Amino acid sequence: MIGRLKGTLIHKQPPWLVVDVNGVGYELEAPMSTVYDLPELGREVSLFTHYAQKEDSVSLYGFLRESERRLFRDVQRVSGIGAKIALAVLSGISVDDFARLVQAGDVTALTRVPGIGKKTAERMVVELRDRAADLITGNPIGGSGVPHDPQSEAVSALQQLGYKPAEAVRMAQAATADGDDAATIIRKALQAALR
Repeated sequence: MIGRLKGTLIHKQPPWLVVDVNGVGYELEAPMSTVYDLPELGREVSLFTHYAQKEDSVSLYGFLRESERRLFRDVQRVSGIGAKIALAVLSGISVDDFARLVQAGDVTALTRVPGIGKKTAERMVVELRDRAADLITGNPIGGSGVPHDPQSEAVSALQQLGYKPAEAVRMAQAATADGDDAATIIRKALQAALR
């Protein structure tokens, strides 16, 4: 589950944060890329969140930027990688640099991130390379990070559902009609894929 949390930063001890939202304290785990840019204690903060529930635990993760949350989620789709390694990636390298390394297939550089060995780095390259340019944002590296038109939003959503970038673009283009919003395009694309 993903969302947004807005409140007052009341505790910061990396990687843990506590944000007060109307008298309720939410404890979140955050990568160092977020911790470095947080405001002072007592200031308002707005975080993108990722909620993870397992059989024996519930975890809430916080990110200042949507691109970081998306990388956190995408990296965990690689077999053998969980939240701990995904946080290490975000703590050790920027989103754009990670995408460039994956695109270039630079396994050696990826192994410099704590917790990532050669085999894990190789899996990352194999499983994420074809979407490295839009790995996080749905736009080329350095883009704004937020799709602004319905078709781009639909493409991004289809990629999050597991479709490869080229396939998601093709599906969205085929399903788009004048005046369609993103939800309509997604629905039509998924219906067409089932035929």
